[in-house]
Amino acid sequence: MKTEQIPDIVRKQKAFFNTDATKDLAFRKKNLKKLREVILQNQKKIETALWKDLHKSEYEVWSTEIGLVLKELRVLLKNMKKWSRKKTVRTPLLLFRAKSCIFPEPYGQVLVLAPWNYPFQLLFGPLVAAMAAGNCVFLRPSSNTPAIASLMEEMISENFPPEYIAIINGNRESAQALLKEKFDYIFFTGSPYVGRKVMEAASKHLTPVSLELGGKSPCVITEDAPLDRAARRIVWGKFLNAGQTCVTPDYILVDQKVKKVLVEKLCHSVEKFFGPNPQESNDFVRIVNKANVLRLQELMNAGTIVAGGTTDPETCYVAPTIITDVTPEDPIMQQEIFGPILPVLEYQSLDEAIEFINSRPDPLALYIFSKKKAEQMKILKGTRSGTTAINDTVFQFVNRHLPFGGRGESGMGKYHGKSSFETFTHYRSILNKKNKNDFSVRYPKYNETKLKLLKLFLK
Repeated sequence: MKTEQIPDIVRKQKAFFNTDATKDLAFRKKNLKKLREVILQNQKKIETALWKDLHKSEYEVWSTEIGLVLKELRVLLKNMKKWSRKKTVRTPLLLFRAKSCIFPEPYGQVLVLAPWNYPFQLLFGPLVAAMAAGNCVFLRPSSNTPAIASLMEEMISENFPPEYIAIINGNRESAQALLKEKFDYIFFTGSPYVGRKVMEAASKHLTPVSLELGGKSPCVITEDAPLDRAARRIVWGKFLNAGQTCVTPDYILVDQKVKKVLVEKLCHSVEKFFGPNPQESNDFVRIVNKANVLRLQELMNAGTIVAGGTTDPETCYVAPTIITDVTPEDPIMQQEIFGPILPVLEYQSLDEAIEFINSRPDPLALYIFSKKKAEQMKILKGTRSGTTAINDTVFQFVNRHLPFGGRGESGMGKYHGKSSFETFTHYRSILNKKNKNDFSVRYPKYNETKLKLLKLFLK
């Protein structure tokens, strides 16, 4: 599809939605099952494309891309009938002889703007939810991962009519052209900087949005934390997808009494997972492009590198890197790292750590490693974040029963499981009043008797 075709496709989608075809549950189920078959038929191609774009292993492709989408499909297919039902609610006595209900209905036409770090999951995950809720969908994958973007365009365009599901690849111009159109809902995953642009464009049409952003997610390690297990889980979560994950631990705040031991265990886990030369490991992902490698190189200029530190811009490689002696003023602490670099900072008291976290924008994730429930609760109650995991990292994203999303600069809106269905659904409130027994107390002229009756009802 070309950029100049966008207005015409948008019009056709609006017309198709107005036929009410997508509101039919049988239609939704049929197309969700079809999408599942398309994914399964193309699984090898998806694996190959993600290896070409990001050097992702088959295991990581299934654990972070294909598997999560298929799980979302199963959850929505199983529950969408129940979630689509009209819900009767109570009606107060003041509205005697009336019935009240909430009617779930699709927004209409949804725009999904996906990033490059999990290009399949973060395009097809929202697509599945939007389809389950009964919407038409316009998809725009990132151009930074061309192999998987081309494959996804092929998968969609060859199996679904554009008036139902449309997809366009391209540069920034295609995204800008899409944002000029009036959609009924916009779902964006990406950086806070671009998220502001999306929200600004949506505001011109008063279009509701979900913004799944990111930020500097802290990882707090208390003195009594199980350091061996903490180091393994932090290294796994941090270097998954080479740190190009919105919920990855961005930096560590560790009690100064155990900092040295923790750093040693972090370095040990890195070598255990990826070997003495991670560049030779098939389990370590590459950076998306050369420009980001150069950006990450600049961030390594502060502090002391205790593990990693090597880069190869030509092959988009940045080694899993651990840095100590970093200060809050260093550039690496001024922006989301979004790469395989882990700064380790120390604190003297838990209050100091909490104050440090609160001095920065609300993160998308907060990680706490501690055996003591009192310490866990002190950090939880004293901070704010979109999500939190205690004694683990990243896995809060996987639980379909936990709504996922940020707050403040880390985003707005929730999805996953039932929350995904709710995100793409408008809940229409309906009052159905009978035509009998019209009470005069509601109408002028008002008097003392009517006022007393009104107060009686309202109390």
